[in-house]
Amino acid sequence: MHWYLVHTKPRQEKCAQENLERQGYECYLLVFPKEKLRQSSVVIANEPLFPRCLFIRLGQGHADQSWDPIRSTKGVSQLVRFGVSPAKVHDDLIDQLRATEAAVQSKPERLFTEGERVRLTDGAFVGIEGIYQMADGERRVMVLIELMGKPVVMKVDAVRLKKVMGS
Repeated sequence: MHWYLVHTKPRQEKCAQENLERQGYECYLLVFPKEKLRQSSVVIANEPLFPRCLFIRLGQGHADQSWDPIRSTKGVSQLVRFGVSPAKVHDDLIDQLRATEAAVQSKPERLFTEGERVRLTDGAFVGIEGIYQMADGERRVMVLIELMGKPVVMKVDAVRLKKVMGS
């Protein structure tokens, strides 16, 4: 038995995993928690670390499960190949990925990080840039802006901020 790599259809990693597991295949989808903006609130969602990639464990003997149904499984695009041979993934790599995944599950990737430059996208101060300070509850954050030549800490909804690129 070896691990191989399945290329999924866009944003259908979980669908492919569920359908392959329903057929009896052993699969592994590496996900990490990440803050996302959804319907005017900040939520923590599990995102694939490798978009459109899913690991599957397959054998090559006569007694092993057939590889034929994999390609026609909903959510699957194809098995990743190097030439005509499917791309093998070493067990050690899968073990390392699982250990890393377990370590980061308790620390979601933040939408904004302390000290990062942000721009207000809504309200009376639209277009003003500031420095992200910290989260203050589920939806509100604290931002340091300069107002009339003085630094002011403002509380705003996280959905009203956008990262300033290139800073």
